[in-house]
Amino acid sequence: MSTRTLHAGKATVGDVGGRSVVLAYGSVAAEYDALHARAALFDRSHRGRLRVSGERAAEMVAGLVTNDVAALAPGQGCYAAALTAKGKIVADVRVFVEEGSVLVDVPARAAAAWAAMVKKYVNPRIAPHTDETTRLRDIGVFGANARHVVATITGVQSSALTALPPYAHVTVEIDGARVLVASVPELGIEGFELIVPAEQHDALWRRAMEAGATPAGLEAWEIARVEAGRPEWGLDMDDSTIPQEANFDELHAISYTKGCYVGQETVARVHFRGHVNKHLRGVRAPGVEPPPRGATLHDAEGAVVGDVRSAVRSPMLGGIALAMVRREVAPGTTLVARWRDDAIAPDDVAGQVERRVDVAALPFAIQ
Repeated sequence: MSTRTLHAGKATVGDVGGRSVVLAYGSVAAEYDALHARAALFDRSHRGRLRVSGERAAEMVAGLVTNDVAALAPGQGCYAAALTAKGKIVADVRVFVEEGSVLVDVPARAAAAWAAMVKKYVNPRIAPHTDETTRLRDIGVFGANARHVVATITGVQSSALTALPPYAHVTVEIDGARVLVASVPELGIEGFELIVPAEQHDALWRRAMEAGATPAGLEAWEIARVEAGRPEWGLDMDDSTIPQEANFDELHAISYTKGCYVGQETVARVHFRGHVNKHLRGVRAPGVEPPPRGATLHDAEGAVVGDVRSAVRSPMLGGIALAMVRREVAPGTTLVARWRDDAIAPDDVAGQVERRVDVAALPFAIQ
């Protein structure tokens, strides 16, 4: 019985990168409230998972990403970017180093590009690599009570869970199955993800619910993600984006002391000799409606200085969005967002909408 079958009466389902994902199990507001007041349960299985194995696995992965994977011991992990030769982001990756292998987890929209990169650069005779997206699934538990829920279903003490650094992980056996339990900082609040054999997913999902977690869908996740200022590949960044533009320095995703990797020259040149011309920033609109994705941002002289990427209605902050904005536009600056709304006046210039927005530093400050 699948998770969607368990909630078939309520769940609305969408698509991310060609993979099915639950958008909401019922009320998005209730799911968001559970995330901040108790614990929310997310199915993160739509992401891609690829394992590189062998004694040189960490070395091979290190040659493809911006962070120092080769320096990690089993049980440690990191966030990083995989780049084109010109230093543009092919995928953002979460790396989990295990005994004898490295598990790399990527967004659904970037999974095919990451798999192609591994196939191109990693000799399978040196480091075999296998797609484990179908074999493994991913259960996320986030919120104020996340540690207690995860402790209940895994047997790992809550104090040990909270002591884990970002992307560090422990492996436990549950009902004879091997489960990786990782500390995940993506939403800016306490969170853990359980990477489990597919056949164990539903049983552990039910146990998490019994332990007090509320099932939540992608819409609640997206609100929390934007509040936390975390970029999503394919929405806020893509293969035209340099890592520093997407705040990868602040996200501790770049090492400037590690060995060579694909695209390193561009990243190093930006760091040591100059700067990028734009950065990912937050924007806040008055009221609950954010400017939509694709809206252009204009300064006092009317010049275009950025564009809106992910936009959400936050119950705590109102209308907010992530936007790529020129570097000279400081947080606190007021801009004008402009976009067309054909529902107002189809094919008429009068259909253009304008709204003032304020630029904010990331993550957004929640009172």
